[in-house]
Parts: sequence; C-alpha cells; structure tokens
Amino acid sequence: MRIVRYGYQDKEGFGVSEGSLLMIVEGDIFGDFRITDKTILLKGAKVLPPVIPSKVVAVGLNYAKHVTELAKDREVPKEPLLFMKPSTSIIGAEEKIVRPRKSDDVHYEGELAVVMKRRAKGIETQEVRNYILGYTCLNDVTARDWQRKDGQWTRAKSFDTFCPLGPAIVTDIENPNDLKIETRLNGEVKQSSSTTALLFKVEELVSYISRHMTLLPGDIIATGTPEGVGPMVAGDTVEVEIEGIGILRNYVVDEA
Repeated sequence: MRIVRYGYQDKEGFGVSEGSLLMIVEGDIFGDFRITDKTILLKGAKVLPPVIPSKVVAVGLNYAKHVTELAKDREVPKEPLLFMKPSTSIIGAEEKIVRPRKSDDVHYEGELAVVMKRRAKGIETQEVRNYILGYTCLNDVTARDWQRKDGQWTRAKSFDTFCPLGPAIVTDIENPNDLKIETRLNGEVKQSSSTTALLFKVEELVSYISRHMTLLPGDIIATGTPEGVGPMVAGDTVEVEIEGIGILRNYVVDEA
C-alpha cells in the first residue's frame, strides 16, 4: 500500500495511490482507518510531505564506504551515531531546496527513511516490525562547510528545506535491508548502493533509538547515506530513488 498525504481544493488528507488515482482515506493512518470509494486524480492534487513528525532522528556514518570518503583514517562507529533534524526542515517531493547564503557547500545525501506507526520505548529488535508503518525516501541535505566548522552536525543539517521527504509511505516492503538506493544529480548517478550495506540494520536502529528516546507515531528515522555525496548548486535537480518506494525529486535554488 502506498499512502500519500495530499492537498486538494484547500483541504489536506491521506489517500492510497492506485495508478493515476488517489483513494481517499478516512480515519487515523497510525491507528484505525478505512479506504473509501471516493477518488481524486493524483495529478490534480499536490503531493505533500507524507508526515510532519515530532522529530527526525538521523543516523550518521552508517555505510562503511561513506565513512572513509569523509575521512580515510576514520573508524566505523561501534554503535549508531545519532543526530536530529527539526520538523521545520521538511519539504515534500517536487519542492525547492534553498541553499542559504551563509553556505557555499550544500550536499545531497539520499537515504531510506522509516516511518513509525506506534509509540515505541525500549522495544526489542524482534518487535520492531510491529511498530513501523512503512518506508519512504529522504534527502539529508547538509551544509558541509558548516558541518566541518562546527565539529557537530545540528546547524549544518537543520536549515529550512534541508529534509525533503516522500513521495509516499510504502507499507509492504518485505525486507528494508535489501533495497537498491540511488541518488541522481541532473540525471547523472552520484550514489548507487543497497541497504544491504547498512552497518546497523533497520531493526537494530529502531530498537537502539527507542532505548534512548520515546518514538511517536509519524516520527522519522533516517538510516544513513551511502558513498557518493557531493555538492548541489542553484538550477540543479536532485532525485533520490529507492527500490519499491519511488522517486523523491527536488529543485535547488539560492536563498533570495
């Protein structure tokens, strides 16, 4: 099932996409809901970010080759390395990533994102699948110059528009740890990997994070980016594509 959050005729809601149609959902997608027989044309609706979470918990350095591309002598983490992105950084598919004037080195980072379904605190790895609603694409946009300057990552990854998310939540991914992931810049492949290369798998990440903070319905876990990160400039189009989920496409502009 592909759950889409949409805007249509001054209303917002959730639908399930079937080809060119959106079947309207009534109820709570994190609880009880039903798919109605009401439909709208997908092309006539605005596709919104699939959720606005209370928090985005992101995982750094979760692909070995990305660790070494940032620093050749750096060791891979012995446990998940966590940071946060604010909900104000989220935009949807087909929206604009704004390069702030204060940065000259803004990078793309394509990632698989987990969408939580239920409140999770201290859960075990074997329980995790019961707490996940589904998966979507995420671009962990980063002001790399500010990351280097600060020595930590919050400011560099928290600007408005620095968390493109979408286009849909896919609920029936059989194995999130075996998905092809690709990032393209102006049609040229820059990142090409598989979630088989994750150092810490999805179930490990969700369990680990839930032991350090409570996860709420709609919260996002960004699982890390593979090697191949690089800069974007105004006029660029960036696409993150994940097998079984779809394409998250965004356009880069300079801050006015």
